[in-house]
Amino acid sequence: MKTIFRYLPTLFMGVILGSFIAIGTTVFANRSQVNTSIPYEDLRTFTEIFDKIKTDYVEEVNDKDLLESAIQGMLAGLDPHSGYLDPETFLELQIGTTGEFGGLGIEVGMDNGFVKVIAPIDDTPAKKAGIQAGDLIVRLNDTPVKGMSLSDAVKIMRGEPDTDIKLTIVRENEDKPIILTITRAIIKVKSVKSRTLEPGYIYVRISHFQTPTGSSLEKAIQTLKEENREVGLKGLVLDLRNNPGGVLKAAVSVSDAFLKSGLIVYTEGRVIDSSLKFNAHPRDLVDGIPMVVLVNGGSASASEIVAGALQDHHRAVIMGTKTFGKGSVQTILPMNNDSALKLTTARYYTPLGRSIQAEGIQPDIVLSKVEISSVEKESNLITEADLNRHLDNGKSKSTDNPAVNSEEEPLVKRDYELYEALNLLKGLSIIQK
Repeated sequence: MKTIFRYLPTLFMGVILGSFIAIGTTVFANRSQVNTSIPYEDLRTFTEIFDKIKTDYVEEVNDKDLLESAIQGMLAGLDPHSGYLDPETFLELQIGTTGEFGGLGIEVGMDNGFVKVIAPIDDTPAKKAGIQAGDLIVRLNDTPVKGMSLSDAVKIMRGEPDTDIKLTIVRENEDKPIILTITRAIIKVKSVKSRTLEPGYIYVRISHFQTPTGSSLEKAIQTLKEENREVGLKGLVLDLRNNPGGVLKAAVSVSDAFLKSGLIVYTEGRVIDSSLKFNAHPRDLVDGIPMVVLVNGGSASASEIVAGALQDHHRAVIMGTKTFGKGSVQTILPMNNDSALKLTTARYYTPLGRSIQAEGIQPDIVLSKVEISSVEKESNLITEADLNRHLDNGKSKSTDNPAVNSEEEPLVKRDYELYEALNLLKGLSIIQK
């Protein structure tokens, strides 16, 4: 009798796995012609290991924890972006795509067992603390990250507002790890920000692609049009730097806002449902004015879709540094127990058929990182204005020039990439006249 009970977990697992495989085979056979042979030997090994853990491990482990760990391990072995979302994590994900969630405010992935920062989100604790795209998080408080799943690491980083967490970070070109203590907060992401740079030249920053991003962009541009009604719009800077991506349909909406026709993006996967095409509608919210799109290594996924579409259609000049290179599509598949799978189901391609996966978008104009410092006027440089009894220019003197009166630090020092983008737009506007 003892022997029978010893092997009950194995028999139980066999029944469950057999049922799962039967159901899975039927579903996928209808959706795609894939290899549905059942790996009996491997499943036998799995049940034997399950049985050994249940009976011989030093501490008792319940079936639920073992099975969840097995599922997590199975998905973690696929790629850095697939994973198992328990009910709590799945709920947080749904909240995050609408614009408000708790935590530090960073988009992360896995890289060789460590948590890699894809990008910090604007106006969040992580951004204010100095977290940068490309940082590797190696410790959370005093716990090493190596060996954790991404979902486990995210759970630790999230927590109650006003509580602290210590991150140990390895950063390129830094001799030793950086230790930062960050206070968690409720993250309210405003995905679209905008302003007028100079009369006629407008700036739109998209920090994250969320469900309402497309409509928020339309409202922002309408407001900018009203502000510049007298001079009209002459050029637009679309800032996607450190934008880690987000909702695919939001990226399509943003691209569609500046294209009048043609393909925006298409996806290809093994399952028929994962092969999609998205086309532009006959409109352009800014009526074809010159555009510059700013990108960098923290621009990923949905950002690369927008940059790739506008580049392929010659609608905008892409400026900055090469993007992150995440060209895969993750589908959220809800399960019956309120959990979900985040599964990579397709690769996406730009209108000209370029795959961005592991390659990224190469800018049309590459900008290296530079440090701008002021240079004092040379004392031996003489101009007409320095000559004794020089004639004035015949016009009344005015100090209405905002560039003269403003005590704000010059744009070239505050944001060199934006300064270069604005200069390019001015040149393009002159040519189009």
